[in-house]
Amino acid sequence: MQTNIPNTLFCLVFTLFFSVVSHAQEIEDKSIPVRPERDSIAPAMPAQEITEQLEQQDTVKTDSIKKSQFLTDVVQYTAKDYMRLSPKQNKMYLYNEAKIVYGDMTIEAGLIIIDNARNEVYAYGIEDSIGDYTQKPIFTQAQRKVEPDSIRFNFDTERALVYNSRTQEADFNVKGMVTKRENDSVYFMKNVRFTTSEDVDDPEYYFYARRIKFVPDKKIVSGLVNMYIADVPTPLGLPFGYFPLTDEETSGFIIPSFGDSQYGYNLQNGGYYFAISDYVDLLTLGSYFTNGSYTLEFSSNYAKRYKYRGNARVRYEKLFNSERGFPDFSERSSYNIQWSHSQDAKANPSSRFSASVNLGSSEYYAESINQANQGNFLNNTLSSSVSYSKTFPGEPQINLNLAARHSQNTRTQQISLSLPTLQLSMSRIFPFAPAGGAKKGLFQNINLQYNLRAENQMNTTDSLFFKPEMFQDARLGAQHSIPLATNFKLFKFLSVSTGTSYQETWVSKTFERSYDPVIDDVVVDTINGFDAYRTYNFNASIGTTVYGIKNFGKDKKIQAIRHVMRPSVSYNINPGFDRYYDTYERDDPTTPEQIELVDYSRFDGTLYGAPGRQFSSSVGFSLSNTFEAKVRDKDSTATEPKKITLLNNFSISTSYNMAGDSLKLSPIALRGSIPIVKNKLDINFGGNLDIYALNNNNRRIDKLNIENGGSLFRLTSGTVNFGYAFSSKDFEGGDEVEEDELENETFRNGGRQDDLFGKGMGQDGELFEEDPFEGREEENESSWYNYKIPWDVRLAYSMNYTNSARQNDISAHSIMFNGNVELAPKWQVGVSSGYDLVNNGVTPTQLRFQRDLNSWMMSFAWTPFGPRKSWNFLIRIKANVLSDIKYEQRRAPDRQL
Repeated sequence: MQTNIPNTLFCLVFTLFFSVVSHAQEIEDKSIPVRPERDSIAPAMPAQEITEQLEQQDTVKTDSIKKSQFLTDVVQYTAKDYMRLSPKQNKMYLYNEAKIVYGDMTIEAGLIIIDNARNEVYAYGIEDSIGDYTQKPIFTQAQRKVEPDSIRFNFDTERALVYNSRTQEADFNVKGMVTKRENDSVYFMKNVRFTTSEDVDDPEYYFYARRIKFVPDKKIVSGLVNMYIADVPTPLGLPFGYFPLTDEETSGFIIPSFGDSQYGYNLQNGGYYFAISDYVDLLTLGSYFTNGSYTLEFSSNYAKRYKYRGNARVRYEKLFNSERGFPDFSERSSYNIQWSHSQDAKANPSSRFSASVNLGSSEYYAESINQANQGNFLNNTLSSSVSYSKTFPGEPQINLNLAARHSQNTRTQQISLSLPTLQLSMSRIFPFAPAGGAKKGLFQNINLQYNLRAENQMNTTDSLFFKPEMFQDARLGAQHSIPLATNFKLFKFLSVSTGTSYQETWVSKTFERSYDPVIDDVVVDTINGFDAYRTYNFNASIGTTVYGIKNFGKDKKIQAIRHVMRPSVSYNINPGFDRYYDTYERDDPTTPEQIELVDYSRFDGTLYGAPGRQFSSSVGFSLSNTFEAKVRDKDSTATEPKKITLLNNFSISTSYNMAGDSLKLSPIALRGSIPIVKNKLDINFGGNLDIYALNNNNRRIDKLNIENGGSLFRLTSGTVNFGYAFSSKDFEGGDEVEEDELENETFRNGGRQDDLFGKGMGQDGELFEEDPFEGREEENESSWYNYKIPWDVRLAYSMNYTNSARQNDISAHSIMFNGNVELAPKWQVGVSSGYDLVNNGVTPTQLRFQRDLNSWMMSFAWTPFGPRKSWNFLIRIKANVLSDIKYEQRRAPDRQL
């Protein structure tokens, strides 16, 4: 028995090594009649029958002296029923829950037979009490597991046969009827099915290959391949196939989609993916249409853990309408550049770099191919910001910020650029504060700061963007400001603050104006060179907090109401700076014989404008109110009453200009919010009240409105809005998942972060929410209904009223909503819509449907009416390795050339 143990253990080592991969091809060795199974589940083979067959084949006499083998680890073996050594047969039998462990390798099976004479190992399942084939072999090494029906291994030739092996490689689940191990890295398989479905024995789809070559962790190369859906063969097939198995990103071709559109037949979104490194990649895409139109796109994602991450995209389109020579022929080109970069907060605490760029042609989102995002189309503004900030610690602390900004109106095609903007600030200095202890009183609280803002600003149009003309009217300037302030307590209850501010403005050029009687117009001469002006002002304020409480008794439902008032009075003086103003003479348009003097400042038209000429001395009043209540808690076990807010920050403010000759009182501003659902729903409102009347030309006059036959106040403007989002998680105690702004395509493009205008869609019509069911608990999966139905709803209401010149106009009044509901497990429907009460029409609407088909994902999005009427249908394999296997149909929205 001792002489057989080394051969037994040596055999097990090779068996377990092979089981890690469990792929091969049939070999011609008929010494042992272990045959491949034809069905996916092998028929049971009783242990007695297997033993008898082995005894019949055992005709070779074994020698009692065996070669010694070297073992590097302890071998452990167990079996539930018995472990038997047969010296006569030179075999070892492990039966029922048999298990052998050697190092990090493990083999488990119902029956394990070790034949020392032939240096072979056999592992089988066994029949249970009802005749089912159970305890199939399971081979494990590290994290890799293989589950065949049976296995045969010869450690002399180091070859093996595995029957109905099941293993997972990358995203694939592979099942082969017969597998042959050729060497350590190459395996051949016969009658193989591979799929990304979780159930390899009963998959929703699979690829069937007669013979394949399998290289673990690298690739599968096959001959003729057919695709089966629900065990039904499809005409989709290839004479050969190549499937990468590496978990790392690899370079490869992107298969284009075929279609027909207003630009002719086309190949869309085909290209090549470059896996440059573990930190950065590059995707190149292109489309071609038979009328000559084409598109090019380059996108890249990059990331470095604990440092930064971001992505960039450049897209160019050249589109032709109709055909050359036809009267309706036209052409246009458009482009779009996007870049997002975010730095990890732990990367560098003292400096930070960030970027959010979205610029390009103004008509891009309206006319671009594959651009189906409703939110992007409705957005009228493109904006960009690239900034770097640096903090220099010390006393005082210095903060530096350098930024480049861009703002573009897609309707007017006006572009404003700031290249660059420099901001430098110094933290507050308290020159008279004590070395230790708190600062007290007027003198010790004196503090000052320094701020610098320098900017080079350019205003241009879409047609001149990136052209030399864009820089001709650039405006360069800088502002230095030094605020000096202090604060102190008066009579213990009054908080007083006062201060002054000095500001100096530098410009690179000014503008002289004169009247030319020949052309009867004003001539503006640009004077290049440094110039500056200096301004200052004074301010003071006093305020306090007043509390009022009304108790109703602890036995009441409302036990008490508290009113918190914060009144404040401020005083501001802004001198007039007449010395920076000049005059020029011109003919009086009303009386040609007379001369009119026109005042102007040479700083009009500069970056920061001209200083104020009018002296003002104004007093401001404001009153902020908060109403809270203590109510009896519905929870009978609560010992303290519940606090709720009835009215939050209801403020009233106005100002009175004592230096003005008329219309001294400014309109009274009202602002506030009413909490309805805590941390969920607040109704925000605001309005302006004017005490002055209007004349027949609808202009304000220095006469009270009540004296003109009207009410005490005129409501000149008003606004009411609220947003409310709730879901089934609110009633289940679930946590809301915060969305990553960097991953929200519509928000990055300048649109809304929510889905009130519809979910964003990719270039192939796929909803950006790729798998809304991921991570969700599978409940009642085999039924048509789910007793817990996940849902979410978002509401938004907005109303704006204008009556400054008797127009009595509601300029905007709409209610919008977005909702999603999972009607049944893995079935989700959603809608985004609303109603415009001013124009009596439905706001942009999107209906969508998503179905999780386990290995597949199906989505349908439909905009049923409006100028962007369209629909998109897509069904594809979810696994990224086979994402190009898809079917899509669409009706693109109308575009204007």
